[in-house]
Amino acid sequence: MDVEKTKKRCAVLQVEAFISQKRRSGVLIERNDDDTVHVHWKGAAEMILAMCSSYYDASGVVKDLDDGERTKFEEIIQGMAASSLRCIAFAHKQVPDEEYQNLKEQKKLKEDSLTLLGLVGKDPCRPGVKKAVEDCQYAGVNIKMITGDNVFTARAIATECGILKPGQDLSSGAVVEGEEFRNYTPHERMEKVEKIQVMARSSPFDKLLMVQCLKQKGHVVAVTGDGTNDAPALKEADIGLSMGIQGTEVAKESSDIVILDDNFASVATVLRWGRCVYTNIQKFIQFQLTVNVAALCINFVAAVSAGEVPLTAVQLLWVNLIMDTLGALALATERPTKELMEKPPVGRTEPLITNIMWRNLLAQALYQIAVLLTLQFSGESIFGVTEKVNDTLIFNIFVFCQVFNEFNARKLEKKNVFEGIHKNKLFIGIIGVTILLQVVMVEFLKRFADTERLTWGQWGACIAVAAVSWPLGWVVKCLPVPQKPIFSYLKWRK
Repeated sequence: MDVEKTKKRCAVLQVEAFISQKRRSGVLIERNDDDTVHVHWKGAAEMILAMCSSYYDASGVVKDLDDGERTKFEEIIQGMAASSLRCIAFAHKQVPDEEYQNLKEQKKLKEDSLTLLGLVGKDPCRPGVKKAVEDCQYAGVNIKMITGDNVFTARAIATECGILKPGQDLSSGAVVEGEEFRNYTPHERMEKVEKIQVMARSSPFDKLLMVQCLKQKGHVVAVTGDGTNDAPALKEADIGLSMGIQGTEVAKESSDIVILDDNFASVATVLRWGRCVYTNIQKFIQFQLTVNVAALCINFVAAVSAGEVPLTAVQLLWVNLIMDTLGALALATERPTKELMEKPPVGRTEPLITNIMWRNLLAQALYQIAVLLTLQFSGESIFGVTEKVNDTLIFNIFVFCQVFNEFNARKLEKKNVFEGIHKNKLFIGIIGVTILLQVVMVEFLKRFADTERLTWGQWGACIAVAAVSWPLGWVVKCLPVPQKPIFSYLKWRK
């Protein structure tokens, strides 16, 4: 069949675009060969079937669609749906001239007494979708499917994808239709919304309604969509994900993230990378707070007790430059790991600095404060050096403590801080550059940094004292912490 040739034989007179309420679209055409007018409809199989009064048999003969034949077609539709096929029906009707004039005035298409052309079943599931659903569920994310398909297709697809368990059925409340959901009372809706896994024959309003209910229950909601009608739900959700290929511009503008390949498997990738970014931010905050707490306490105590500070303004500026810039770059380049998907989702009211982070940073900061204050008051007698050399030792040990603690910051909870470090060559390179710059600062920029050259023994002592951060970090991570946040944000409401 030459499709283009067939199109040229027809002139489009009127088009009724697809709308979610009717779940069908239609077109009125005029054939050039015989000047007859025909209306064609396509859409949800049961909707189109209800509009038909006759059908074509296998030989092309038009027959009346009685109750028996209608039941057979309904069974075919349900059979396709049970096989995870999205069933679409096609129907047409020749429109007499006098009836066409009435339709033209009313700007409507004929919607009754149609002849059924056929049914088509389409398989919508992509490879990898089931694995993506499993990954999301494993990460603690509850997947809900909201679709315009009929309830049999929706349930079959949801079961195939792993959203529904094979034993779940309509009576469990996991599968509902959009009309039923919107007719619930507000109390019933809030009570049942968490149990619902699949919503069939839904409208865009039902999708928006579910998002609003879930947010009222305190959940963080992410929504996928591609149509213009999905825009309200995408905008209402905490995270809106639109489709880059089939998505409309309105949907893309209303969303936060655009999925370029239109594949649900990319949602799992978004989840994994999102958690990675969040964790990397926590790592840097823990690392940076350790530096700042230690530096503040050392200079404050020394200034109050002795009237002078061991770390000069230039040295503190140097520490901030290498620890802020290079430290952030090193910790921000950590790639996502499988362990990230094993953690439960983070609630919207949970603090950014967790109890685990407080434990780690306070232990390291207290160790650094204890060591450096000891050197401040007794370092000259311990090493037998001058005051200038002692200040240089304090500065050098402080910087190397941060270098070693940067390894501890790679893993907030794991004891093995070297796991996977060979995969992050940038981290290793930044550590090497930091050490090299520190050597240059101490040995060659004496006047600028107000330092003195150190002997090999003194360099070894600095590294040995700083290296204690590793076993200390291992021991500290053995200590349990309470689940309830020590410091939590207060939420005030008017």
